[in-house]
This record gives sequence, structure tokens and C-alpha cells, in this order.
Amino acid sequence: MEPLHLGLLVCAATMGGRAGSPELPGAATLRELAPTGTLRFGVVTAPERTSFFVVKGAQGNPSGVPADLGRALARRAGLPIEFLVAPNSGIVTDALSTGAIDASFMPVDEERSKRVDFGPVYFVFENTYLVRAGSDIQSIADVDRAGVRVIGIAGTTTIRTSSRLLTKTTVTPVPAVDEALEMLVAGTADAFALTRDSLTPLAARVPGARVLDGAFHRTGIGIAVPKNRPDALAYVSAFLEEAKSSGMVRRAFDDAGLKDLAVAPARE
Repeated sequence: MEPLHLGLLVCAATMGGRAGSPELPGAATLRELAPTGTLRFGVVTAPERTSFFVVKGAQGNPSGVPADLGRALARRAGLPIEFLVAPNSGIVTDALSTGAIDASFMPVDEERSKRVDFGPVYFVFENTYLVRAGSDIQSIADVDRAGVRVIGIAGTTTIRTSSRLLTKTTVTPVPAVDEALEMLVAGTADAFALTRDSLTPLAARVPGARVLDGAFHRTGIGIAVPKNRPDALAYVSAFLEEAKSSGMVRRAFDDAGLKDLAVAPARE
């Protein structure tokens, strides 16, 4: 992988001790989980920490739910971790599908499932829109009108779904959340498609903006690995289920200031 050539920030964390289950992976699982000897983990950055987005600290280290869980996975496996920090999940999906990274959390959808393998989810979210100040858009149905300028983050589940559902207008992709918010502030876009839990804290950055009631889509954020790594998939799936049942995911949410969000239930 050549992350600097992609214009992405990569940061590393040293391995920590192991606690709890699942056990350290066997040799065959380890070859699939971390073929380079380091767990290369993808995360997506934004201005606010959410169930999916991380923020970068002063040294560039990612902070937030996916980063916390990625570090915990590395500790359980007895591995050092290296983060690929990207501006959108499309870039992370590309990296995972080519084997440039080994694992990530990302929204589950049919298109991604053709390229990566998903385990369980830790959060179920709704998609809606953030509309700019002064807009006469009052409902999700109002968004689908000729002349409404809709934006979404390139390569994501949200933009794919919104583009499919909107029949009278189109969605313009933007590369990152920061740029989308700037467009709303500048009045060059009318509605920004994203997850409700992400839009709620981001709305404060766009004076007068409103998050619309209702949802146009619902899916989960799941753990994912490259295709054809069945042992790795089984290991990360067992890790995430244990992380949910033990309260680890709940603590990661709370530490990120997301006390009002519900963790997806563990599988029976």
C-alpha cells in the first residue's frame, strides 16, 4: 500500500495486551487477518465524532468509535495496528477490496457486499437530509423536486441510495463532509444526505440548517474484511459480538459522547 500517494494520513499505534475472548488467532487466521504482521485498519474522518466518523487529534491519531474498536481488535489478536484515515468510505472500500487494508467498519449495502465480506453490525442508522437556512424544504418528499441541489459523500451507501430514490433531481458527489457543510453555508447546495446521528451534531456548523424528520433508508455499520478471507471474517465477527455483549461498544459510544445512541443487539 502507498497511502501517501493517495493523499491519505496513516498513523500507527503499538500493540497492547490482550483481554477476554476471542482467543489469539491461529496461524491460518493470522495470515488472513494481518498478512503483513500489522493490522491495517481503515477509518473515515469528519469534523465531529459519530457512530461511524472519527476525528484526528493533534498528532493525527484517529479518535472515535471505529478507531477504539479497531485498537481493541488489534489488542485481542496480539497485533500492532496501522490506520488508514480517509475522507470518505468509498476510499476505504476501495482499499479493503484490493487488500491494501485488512479490516474496517462501514455501512452495509448490496454494492459493497459484492466487493468485501461483512460480519455483524454494531449500530443501525437512518439516512435523512440536512437542509440549508432559508430553504422551503420541509420533508424528505420535498427534496425530490426539480431544481433542488442535493449533495452526498462520494462512494457511500447514502449517496447510492439517495440517487436511486430521487427521480426529479440528482445528487452531486462531494469528497468529504467538510466540503458538503461549506456548500450549505455558501448556499450552493440545498440538502445534504447523510446519517441522522451524524447530521445532528454537524447541523450546528451550518447556521439555520435543519435536519429533516423521517428517513429514506436504514442500514447498519458492520465489520468488513476483504473477500475470500473466511478465517479472518469468523475472527472479527466473534470479536464484535463479544464487544457488544461485554459492553465494550457501549463504552466506546459513551467515550465519544454518544450516550443517546443505541448499540445494535448481539446475535442470539
